[in-house]
Amino acid sequence: MSEEKLETQVEETVEAAAEENTEAVVEETAAEEVVTELPAKKQRSRKKKVETQEVKPESEWKEQVVQIRRVTKVVKGGKKLSFRAIVIVGNQKGQVGVGCAKASEVIIAIQKAIADGRKNLITVPIFKTTIPHPITGRSGAGAVMLRPASQGTGIIAGGAVRSVLELAGIENILSKSLGSKSPLNAANATLEALKSLRPFHEVAKKRGLTMAELLN
Repeated sequence: MSEEKLETQVEETVEAAAEENTEAVVEETAAEEVVTELPAKKQRSRKKKVETQEVKPESEWKEQVVQIRRVTKVVKGGKKLSFRAIVIVGNQKGQVGVGCAKASEVIIAIQKAIADGRKNLITVPIFKTTIPHPITGRSGAGAVMLRPASQGTGIIAGGAVRSVLELAGIENILSKSLGSKSPLNAANATLEALKSLRPFHEVAKKRGLTMAELLN
């Protein structure tokens, strides 16, 4: 073959290869464009759902655990171990209750005691952040003496008696625990004392007097 024919064949092969390369480059760019467009379409089609959580208002009821004690019960075949919880429940607006319950686990015992306390709520007559008159409450071998106090005195009490008075909403009071030192007896005695309080308007109505005449 002559040199001219060889040169023409080489030029033809080079041109064909160049055309193939350009076609491949075009195909690659088209494929890249399709690939880049796919996620955008998917993102448009899949709209994110925004979850809105409702904020629950805080409950006005407050609970305070006074005592958690391990107790045993003798049964046929041995002893049964359980836990006893004493919980004070109140809203600091004149309502308070004492709950006591037993369970095999501490958390369950506290939950049962809270439910028991809410079932046994009492209403406390509060007069100017204190109690209307002196009183003494008793429960079993325990007794608690309560006395009104002036503004700024605070709650002079301790243990279960203080927890009951705080959750009842009383801010100024004097107290003295007499007899048994058991938290359950002290809490129940305080509850009995608060339950026996009588507001001034009730006493004035029974005596046939006005509030001004009774207070003077």
